[in-house]
Amino acid sequence: MSDFYNFTETEMSGQKIDFNEFKGKVVLLMNTASKCGFAPQLEGFEGLYQKYHEQGLAVLGLPSNQFRQELASDEETAEYCSVHFGVTFPMTKQIWVNGKEADPLFTYLKEQTNTGRIKWNFTKFLIGRDGEVIKRYSPRTKPEQIEPDIIKALQK
Repeated sequence: MSDFYNFTETEMSGQKIDFNEFKGKVVLLMNTASKCGFAPQLEGFEGLYQKYHEQGLAVLGLPSNQFRQELASDEETAEYCSVHFGVTFPMTKQIWVNGKEADPLFTYLKEQTNTGRIKWNFTKFLIGRDGEVIKRYSPRTKPEQIEPDIIKALQK
């Protein structure tokens, strides 16, 4: 079985994200899409990141065009998320969340939660300080609804 800390992703800037950097932190990650109706949630995730980052919260956005709602390039996505939603947390290069081309991280997260396919953009996962998946949240779950779980995880 894989370990959460064995994964790496690539930021839009090209810089590698080594998940070992997340050891001891609470991680909230989600598949994003700029043109999705849930994209305004990015503002809420940025707020959580700003509020709890110093206490050990890491937030990671993984743009995906799996559902055909992402902009054409990583550069456009980065600019859009920054300008419209003030995103400063790391965003990766585009990934797939389902199928043969699915990013290994999402394959792992789906296996850990035993919840099957990602049905839409903004499916979220909360990972504890120990690297274990705490919960999967639906696209409709708003950032403020996750905050109590984040606070609880940060206290462990």
